Amino acid sequence: MKVLIVNGPNLNLLGTREPEIYGAISMEDYLKNLRSQFPSDELDYYQSNIEGEIINRLQQDDFDALVINPGAFTHYSYAIADCLKNIGKPKVEVHISNIYKREEFRQKSVTAANTDAVLSGFGMDGYRLALFSLVSA
Repeated sequence: MKVLIVNGPNLNLLGTREPEIYGAISMEDYLKNLRSQFPSDELDYYQSNIEGEIINRLQQDDFDALVINPGAFTHYSYAIADCLKNIGKPKVEVHISNIYKREEFRQKSVTAANTDAVLSGFGMDGYRLALFSLVSA
């Protein structure tokens, strides 16, 4: 199965950005771990700080399932929400931190209604749990 993992703004800084919230491991290092745990699946990774670039990548439609952490776009990007609504493939939204324990504006996801599941607060392990749910289905 080909799974696309998409990260939104500022998640290129994982490993150095607020490690008390997001952990101390980079996404590149974590991807190595994921690829070793899911050797029979193709994991494609994409990160952008630009909303339109994320939408363009999602619209390429060259994957079987999606794991997405929209980052701050979670809370206000109706454009990404609309894009997700039009993807008829399994989709899981992931948040490293528990968004419900954070600032009030972070407690609402406009994108979640257009995914099949949401994982929040499991740290980087949320990506692994999302992949497990997708490839085991």
